[in-house]
Amino acid sequence: MPKSILDEVKNAKALVPSISADEAKELIGNPGVICLDVRDSDEVARSGKIAGAINISRGMLEFKADKEAPLYDKQFDDANTIIVYCASGARSALSCKTLIDMGYPDVRDLGTLNDWMEADGALDR
Repeated sequence: MPKSILDEVKNAKALVPSISADEAKELIGNPGVICLDVRDSDEVARSGKIAGAINISRGMLEFKADKEAPLYDKQFDDANTIIVYCASGARSALSCKTLIDMGYPDVRDLGTLNDWMEADGALDR
């Protein structure tokens, strides 16, 4: 029986470590830590993003995170810890699983931008 996208998200969330906004605040901005916003650029333009986060949409993630890909983003070079978020938590969970599958050793799911804002996290607008 084929899996639905909701099944895939549920499986990803079960496999990926989560991080609270307060825990993320302690890490973001430190060397070796990337905060990754996987929302589309129009979403980021409307609401802003976590201060210091990089925006790579979910659809481009593999191309930007794969060192062998022509579109590789060198910001991943020093990534010891990657903290990922989106709007609903689904794309962030799928993105985290993808990064783990690609060999990134410490990937954590923050969940949603709202989680961050509710914890009074700083935004870039």
